[in-house]
Amino acid sequence: MAQMPGSSLFICAAGNVCAEVWAVGAHCGFVDEFMKCISCSSGWLWRLTGPFPLVFALVFAIRAPAQPASATAETNLELKSRAELKKLTLDQLMNMEVVSVSRHEEKLSHAPSAIYVITGEDMRRAGVTTIPDALRLAPGVQVAQVDAHTWAVSARGFNDIFANKLLVLQDGRSLYTPLFSGVFWEIQDTMLEDINRIEVIRGPGATLWGANAVNGVINIITKKAKDTQGLFVSAGAGTEERGFGAVRYGGALSENVHYRVFAKYFNRDDSARRDGSDAHDSWDMGRGGLRVDWDPNDQNSLFLSGNAYAGTLQELNETVFTPTGFRSQIDDVNVRGQHVIGRWTHTYSEASDLRLQLYYDRNQRRSVIFKEDRDNFDVDFQHRFPIGEWNNLIWGAGYRASWDRIGNTPSISFVPDHRTINLYSAFVQDDVTLVKDLLRLSLGSKFEHNDFTGFEIQPSARMLWTPHERHSFWASVSRAVRTPSRAEDDIRLQQFLAPGFPPLTLSGNRSFESEKLMAYELGHRWQPHAKLSLDLALFYNDYRDLRTLEPTPGNPFLFRAENRLEGETYGVELAPSFELTDWWRLQAAYTYLQIQLHRQPGSFDPTAEADEGRSPHHQFTVRSLMDLPGNIQFDAIVRYVDRLPAVGIDSYTALDLRLGWRPLPNLDISIVGRNLLDSQHAEFAPSFIRTEMTEVQHSVYGKISWQF
Repeated sequence: MAQMPGSSLFICAAGNVCAEVWAVGAHCGFVDEFMKCISCSSGWLWRLTGPFPLVFALVFAIRAPAQPASATAETNLELKSRAELKKLTLDQLMNMEVVSVSRHEEKLSHAPSAIYVITGEDMRRAGVTTIPDALRLAPGVQVAQVDAHTWAVSARGFNDIFANKLLVLQDGRSLYTPLFSGVFWEIQDTMLEDINRIEVIRGPGATLWGANAVNGVINIITKKAKDTQGLFVSAGAGTEERGFGAVRYGGALSENVHYRVFAKYFNRDDSARRDGSDAHDSWDMGRGGLRVDWDPNDQNSLFLSGNAYAGTLQELNETVFTPTGFRSQIDDVNVRGQHVIGRWTHTYSEASDLRLQLYYDRNQRRSVIFKEDRDNFDVDFQHRFPIGEWNNLIWGAGYRASWDRIGNTPSISFVPDHRTINLYSAFVQDDVTLVKDLLRLSLGSKFEHNDFTGFEIQPSARMLWTPHERHSFWASVSRAVRTPSRAEDDIRLQQFLAPGFPPLTLSGNRSFESEKLMAYELGHRWQPHAKLSLDLALFYNDYRDLRTLEPTPGNPFLFRAENRLEGETYGVELAPSFELTDWWRLQAAYTYLQIQLHRQPGSFDPTAEADEGRSPHHQFTVRSLMDLPGNIQFDAIVRYVDRLPAVGIDSYTALDLRLGWRPLPNLDISIVGRNLLDSQHAEFAPSFIRTEMTEVQHSVYGKISWQF
């Protein structure tokens, strides 16, 4: 390799290094000049001067003796795998293995459900920093940022901060809380670089996953420890992302035992009020964890993972009770938690296996108006085996217990202030091959017993027709229920309306019933050309016994939870993908949603039909991904979201841009701009708990990631 005297170090695009460091010069430029590498044909040669040659030389000097040949091979294999993931063809993407539809691996193109996969590479190139922002890439999912740390996330309607018809899993652990039958999105996090994929099912998944998988299932699946070997470091900062960093190390205890440990931290700035001033909702959080994968032989595998987090969410509460009445107060909400999960899988054959999983998690929340300690324990068993040549049966059983202790305040209280909730479940599903490689029928049901409504049965039937290797049609009929939450049973929530008026009080109802859904779906996946794919889903949902808040006779300020709303939703979801060239791909997603709700006779809830206007009728996303010469990536996302009349939100269009550069195979540098078409815009409004209305600001951040 060419070499020049002086304080210089030369690195080619292949990662080869040649240094002659005589002294540290005064010049502090990063790249002094570009030259063609003459000792290899992989690309360009960069000459680095100033302090950087010494830093690079020390890094490689330290790294060389500590990196045995096997570790180097593993690191190179990971880098190669990462590069190959980028280059997956549409054929390979359509044949990607998914597990969320049938609880076992099957090709995406043969899954009889409206499923969309967000890969780890999708998230990296989208420049997202949170899981809710990653979910914006999927059709049929409504994601709205309420403030700096709060999101409203749903699928196929009924969106809200306390949305309660979407089941979310991470590595088999349910992230659902029985407090309000939803998800605290602000505490759901991990290193995004460790996520292998997010499988997003729109429509019921209750037959296999249970109650509350009504409008969809989101399954976050992280990478195995052997796929994250070596040292990884990332850091960045920007206008809203004030600072963030993460470090991960993966190693091997033996040939069959791999592990990784990680830690991350971020600090995010306040969002804005409508007048542009700070909204006092900044957010910081730290998290750490480990994962161990052990494969003692070809038949058995064990997985163990643990995680802990702690952080502070600032918010302006408008319902703080004082001796003189209600007032606004800036509140520092402290959250912390831990979890551990273990899973054993025994494989008999490609079509037969059994799995046993246990997890325990603990979450704490402390605010001026609400305090909660919650512990969850879950055990789950499943067994899959063939019966003859035409039937593939899967069955399982589980038990979940949740203990809570509530710190009551005049604003929010629960009676009783502590309670244990038990859930017993079993399921069975049979995949019947009616005509080999042409027609398949799946029949099954979930059977559950909960402490709120007793027994619930949730059956489904799904049909898959594959007349051609590039065509698949599917149809389904499903029943799902959303069981009551602790809040609908036991809460007493007081909201301040105006000076001189008594507070509005919302109370639970021990007679509250499950919300019920009958869902009908049709879908078509078509790949007319190797460079073009289309994924279409149509749905019609019939809801019964939805929640209303009914006034109490004689007291217009006291409302109680009842089941006096019904209605229908229907819509279309389309997700095309087109490879214009080997270096340019376009992806799009369009959703049309119509919601029609009707109060039952005797209902006097004045806001019962408000859910019609909480989710957009139209939303679309267009993504452009370009791989340019010089290892440069240029990616763009345009999002349009229709207006939300029920919460006073106008339609908006957002533009996100990412410019990435990989000067070395293991070094990634990027600049990301988000929401660039306006200075700020509102996406949703607070509900039930009155916090301040805020708007999302445009932002820019830079990030550097290095894999050793």
